[in-house]
Amino acid sequence: MSSVTIRGIRKKYGSMDVLHGIDLDIRDQEFVVLVGPSGCGKSTLLRMIAGLESVSSGDIMIGERVVNDVPAKSRDIAMVFQNYALYPHMSVYENMSFSLRLRKQAKEMIDRKVREAASILNLTSYLERSPRQLSGGQRQRVAMGRALVRDAQVFLFDEPLSNLDAKLRVVMRTEIKALHQRLKTTSVYVTHDQIEAMTMADRIVVMNAGRIEQIGTPLQLYDTPANLFVADFIGSPSMNVLPGTLRAEGGAVWVEIADGLRLPVPAAHAARAGQKVVFGIRPEHTLLADAGSGIPLEVEVVEPTGANIQVYAKIGGAHLCAIFTDRHEFRPGDLIHLAFPEAKIHLFDAASGMRL
Repeated sequence: MSSVTIRGIRKKYGSMDVLHGIDLDIRDQEFVVLVGPSGCGKSTLLRMIAGLESVSSGDIMIGERVVNDVPAKSRDIAMVFQNYALYPHMSVYENMSFSLRLRKQAKEMIDRKVREAASILNLTSYLERSPRQLSGGQRQRVAMGRALVRDAQVFLFDEPLSNLDAKLRVVMRTEIKALHQRLKTTSVYVTHDQIEAMTMADRIVVMNAGRIEQIGTPLQLYDTPANLFVADFIGSPSMNVLPGTLRAEGGAVWVEIADGLRLPVPAAHAARAGQKVVFGIRPEHTLLADAGSGIPLEVEVVEPTGANIQVYAKIGGAHLCAIFTDRHEFRPGDLIHLAFPEAKIHLFDAASGMRL
């Protein structure tokens, strides 16, 4: 297994810059997820690691070797694609063994590796079938098995679950995570789905417009987002954000939002009084309060999910989502009052979007 080191990587298509100087260290045996909206550059970066895209400037190292000019077939990587990329005229066994046969490895070794991978992926009884006889999840397992037999230094996954239905995606992401825990292969995984990123990654790299916004463990990104982009992107439903102005008087500190509503914040922010800020609170951190101590909101929509109740409400001309695990009989038009625990409040500079 090997680490992957990326230094100052830039990518240009003609006059258009796609990646703007990416620096990233992926440790040996680590599972790193690149996440971000469509067009942010995450798949381009993955394809550059794989050798399927050229490097405009900067260096990519796999282990101790700079691989900028090394062809894809010589980089000792294995890649799993979004569309499976299976040969329809070959059996599962033939698809999984294809790369080994190209290398003219011994038949006994090929058979052992294919059957070991098939056992790990629960494909043993499907080895003689063709891809068209398999479900989407089984086809993706075959694609993973084809990568697995390679014994590569690095596994690359390019949105491998996006063609599967919602229930199967949950099953497959659990299987991929379990496979990584078993094999400990350095893995780089691309997705636009932040739930996949949160549940699978050792560390997440949040990308936007060809730049890295933040790198951290799933809970680091969730609990302490570096900026408004990460705060909004990580979490479902996303963090509530309410623009306003910091005020301080007589030891009290608050953010004043539209309609003059005051949202109390930690006293440590008193020195920033007068600054334009954005107040953030995650939906599950809102608490029901009585009329004397809470902030009033008018209920707009109630969505019971079974495990919890999601309430969407108006506050100071804006909108807010609150999540409750207890059963409540809220209806549109009801007036409720919420409190926001100081330890769960996030403040961001309105101009730069950076965390305060």
